[in-house]
Amino acid sequence: MPLWVKPGSLATINALDQLREEPELEWSYLSPSADLTPGQRTGEFRLGNDQLLVEATGQSKISVQDYAVAMIDELERPTHLRQRSTAGY
Repeated sequence: MPLWVKPGSLATINALDQLREEPELEWSYLSPSADLTPGQRTGEFRLGNDQLLVEATGQSKISVQDYAVAMIDELERPTHLRQRSTAGY
C-alpha cells in the first residue's frame, strides 16, 4: 500500500469500527474494489460481503459510475443493514 493511501485507509477502518459499535443507528458501509477509477456505467457488477471482490484475472476493480449505482441501489433498497458490503466486477 502506498504511504499516501495509509492515512485515508486507517480513517475508514476507524469509521467502520465506530459504526459497528453503534447500538441503534441503521447504517450500511459500501466499499469499492481496490481499483476505483472513472469509466463506463455498465450496470454489471457483483456485490459481496466483508471481502475484497476479485475478477478471474486477479484484478479488483470497479468504475466510479458503477460504484455510484451500487451505492444508490443500497440506499433505495437496503440489503446490507448494519453491515459492510463490497462492489466490484
